[in-house]
This record gives sequence, structure tokens and C-alpha cells, in this order.
Amino acid sequence: MKDIIKPIAVLGAICLVVTALLAYINSVTSPIILAAEQKAAEEARLEVMPEANSFEKIDSELPEGVTEAYLADNGGYVFMLTTKGYGGDIKLICGILDGKLTKIKTLSHNETSGIGSKVVAGNYGDNYIGKSEDDYSQVDSVTGATISSKAYKKALGNAFAAYDQLTKEAK
Repeated sequence: MKDIIKPIAVLGAICLVVTALLAYINSVTSPIILAAEQKAAEEARLEVMPEANSFEKIDSELPEGVTEAYLADNGGYVFMLTTKGYGGDIKLICGILDGKLTKIKTLSHNETSGIGSKVVAGNYGDNYIGKSEDDYSQVDSVTGATISSKAYKKALGNAFAAYDQLTKEAK
């Protein structure tokens, strides 16, 4: 019986020490990771709305696919978007100023390398710069990446819906 209890006690003590060590490391690194994520998010907002200096988060009911919205000090809006692509979720950020897209940036994706990634990882988003709600859907899709292209356009449609909603609320 003693032969069984001793290894169990040793393993239990090792597990307890490792768990405590992991909890400590998590408590130390968690604020650092959060600060880095906030800095990256601020840089992404500035990238899609470069004319702005500051952003105020908007607490409002947003259309499906719009996860966050920000009002820029120049009157523009920045939207965090999530849509379903061929390989899973695509996360985008875009800016809209005076009803026109200022820039679109892909934050993360799982699209097929070489095909679907042409939509989200390349400069496909540049085709939408300056487009309004009336003409963004006329941008050509990427051949061989129809699902990813449609997902991209759907996300931008959601951003324009949020823009319309927020500009109406502001009046």
C-alpha cells in the first residue's frame, strides 16, 4: 500500500507546484499581453483612418458581423468586422469617412493559402478604397476565391449598414 501512496503524493505535489507556477506566470503576463493587444488595435484604427487622432468606442446595438464601432475625431467611423469565409472566420477592420471607405485591413483569417488568401492577405482591399455603399459591390471578385470574395463584400455591407445606422442616430 505504501508503494502506491508515495508516487501518488509525489505526482500530486509536482502537479500542485506546476499549477501554481502557471497561474503566477499568467498573472504576470496577462496585463502585458492586454496592453500589446490594445496598442495593436489602436494602430489598426489609425491605419484605416489616418486623418484621425483619437477614437471613441460606440456602445450601440450593431448589425450582425460588426463587433465594434468607433467614432473618430474627424467624423469618420471605424468598424471591426467578422465574417465567414471558406476557411473559417475572417476578421477585418475598415474606416468610412463621408460615406466612402478609407481603407480595409485584414486582422486574421484561415483562408486557403494561395487562393482565398489572395482576397484577405494581398492588396485586394485596396480595390475598395474610395468606394461608397452604392458601388462597393461592383468590385470584381478574385477568380477561384468566390466564397472569400463574397465574405469580404458581406463584411463591408455590414459596415455600411452600421455606418447608416450610426449616422442616422447622430442626427
